[in-house]
Amino acid sequence: MNKREIHGNAALIVIDVQKGFDEAEHWGPRDNPEAEANIAALIDAWQATGRPVVFVRHDSAKPGSPLRPGQEGNDLKDFVEERRGRGEGPELFVTKTVNSAFYGTPDLGEWFEAQGVRQFVVTGIQTNMCAETTARMGGNLGYEVLFALDATHTFDLRGPEGYRLTARELAYATAVNLQGGGFAEIVPTAELVEAAKG
Repeated sequence: MNKREIHGNAALIVIDVQKGFDEAEHWGPRDNPEAEANIAALIDAWQATGRPVVFVRHDSAKPGSPLRPGQEGNDLKDFVEERRGRGEGPELFVTKTVNSAFYGTPDLGEWFEAQGVRQFVVTGIQTNMCAETTARMGGNLGYEVLFALDATHTFDLRGPEGYRLTARELAYATAVNLQGGGFAEIVPTAELVEAAKG
């Protein structure tokens, strides 16, 4: 098996790891209780090796959303906020109101261009929403996208005609959509951390 190559300037995109996602009464059952520990491990590995890290925050415009600006739920979770500004490499903070981090402020694509980034890793919340959308768009734009499925989590979701999928089912669907559809490769956190060490 060939050793995975992580570019020296591969970016880590940490998507929407916000306190509002801890409000279980709003979101319902979630999957992957290991997500936060894996997200922290990825941030630490990227910062320790001087690679670029992008922190993304969702500023929801939906009434009643725990992620609305001005609410405590809009804040990044403490373990993420404490890591901001601690790396040796370049860092960017993006805010957005839609699913894709490429439609945020400042412009992620322009920043990647300036940094020479062509490969990035996606981690964060929610697996099948903003994380998947950012990965899909990255694939469409020609980036090499690695998706740390075990460093994401999501929630059960109801669709049309009362149809419901569990968070775990949605995470599997994201994995199939991304890798099966050619948008991104699903890679475990441990493999990414090891590869980042070189």
